[in-house]
Amino acid sequence: MGFVGTLKKFPKVFWASNILELFERWAWYGFYMAFALYMVGSKDTGALGFSNAEKGIIMGTGSMLLYFLPIFTGAIADKVGYKKILILSFTMYVTGYYMIGTFDTYAMVFFAFIWTCVGGAFFKPIISAMIARSTTEETSSIGFGIFYMMINVGGFVGPFIAGILLDKSWDFVFYMSMITIGINYLITFFFFNDPVEKDSSATLKNTIIGALKNIKTTVTDGKYVLFLLIMVLFWTAFNQLYYSFPVFADQWADTAIIYDQIHKIWPWLAESIGTSEGTISAVTLSSMDAFFIIVFQLMVSTLVMRYRPLNAMMGGIIVLAIGVGLMFATQNGLYLLLGILIFGLGEMASSPKFTEYIGRIAPDDKKAVYMGSSFLPIAVAHSLAGWLSGPIYEGMSDKIFLLKKEVAERGLQLPEISDSFSKNEYFSKAAELMGMNNGELTQFLWDKYQPSSIWMLFAGIAASATVLLYLYDKLLMTEKKKSREEIIVH
Repeated sequence: MGFVGTLKKFPKVFWASNILELFERWAWYGFYMAFALYMVGSKDTGALGFSNAEKGIIMGTGSMLLYFLPIFTGAIADKVGYKKILILSFTMYVTGYYMIGTFDTYAMVFFAFIWTCVGGAFFKPIISAMIARSTTEETSSIGFGIFYMMINVGGFVGPFIAGILLDKSWDFVFYMSMITIGINYLITFFFFNDPVEKDSSATLKNTIIGALKNIKTTVTDGKYVLFLLIMVLFWTAFNQLYYSFPVFADQWADTAIIYDQIHKIWPWLAESIGTSEGTISAVTLSSMDAFFIIVFQLMVSTLVMRYRPLNAMMGGIIVLAIGVGLMFATQNGLYLLLGILIFGLGEMASSPKFTEYIGRIAPDDKKAVYMGSSFLPIAVAHSLAGWLSGPIYEGMSDKIFLLKKEVAERGLQLPEISDSFSKNEYFSKAAELMGMNNGELTQFLWDKYQPSSIWMLFAGIAASATVLLYLYDKLLMTEKKKSREEIIVH
């Protein structure tokens, strides 16, 4: 049967679930890609003016819960019903986006982000389960391919538009996410059919206890736990795309060069997507990762399908390490864009193989349990990524932190950054006292303090994951292969 024939086999709820995923990812990534920059940006731009350390704690904690809680929220959804939990999730999303865009204190923004992430944790397991339920062995390959495409379309469109909107007002970014999630209410009410039959034989408490027992089952498998720990390094480096890169690109990168190159060919496009200063925003630049996945994923998947999952992961992660290194090694916007492309190619080769590998090594009677535990390294990595992008990034690469060091070294007298004296005002005043303009001061700090050296840390973390995977494969999995061969011989 042809591709079109296969598409006709999908039930209505399959398409409804994919559209829900598209708009949810649109809203989430449109907000999330801009969130780090929103927190640390200067208050006179409408941002919050937090430190990178504060940003890292908020993002790392909330995002960790987003990936840890689905083991419980999935069980709750199975018990209560998918449709009710979807409505709850969307309500938490909309109110969360509103609160984040309204609150301006550390504690309240922290609360609002946790609230939003819990809403996401309710949504996350439902749609994956619906895709699995609404596909068959014949249609699952194309079905999950469509699902993955929806994730990346949303992941591109959301931040791409957000990058344009934030040049006008940060409020527009949050309005966009709220409206986009609002569309999902209509889709859920009119097109989503709840397939879940409530199981009256088990209480919600017992269902959650069962989920905890499933985690315990997987963590007693030493080799599997070691594999998950190695993958924590991969996801920690990967997450810097969200945590550190938008801040780095906004503070240090010259994206006017990208704007100028686009303007030479399509002036209307450059003027449509660029900022009023003739640059490309860091958020719009970050969205290109998802764009490259949309364009190249099929090609990369075809290329790596002939390799063992571990080999494909090792190759993909080392490519990603090169990409993340380039993303933080230079001020040239074109090289940053190239770094995102290389990063994306590594992601395309390694990320899908992570899930495939877990499916292959899991015992036949425990595949669902093992697949359910695959969130654990991602959750832990978010917590670590928050710490790296907080005090570590701040000390090595944050422009304001480095400027304060220079101001103290020169003994200059400047007011403290506050609600009445923003980061931008502090920078401009410091430049004036040093006899430079803002661009000259930026270049001076870049040359003296070498903030680009952070690339070695982020790329090194990813590269170490490759080395450890190689050792894991050679020392542990080879032994397993030999045991199997001996069994066959005897």
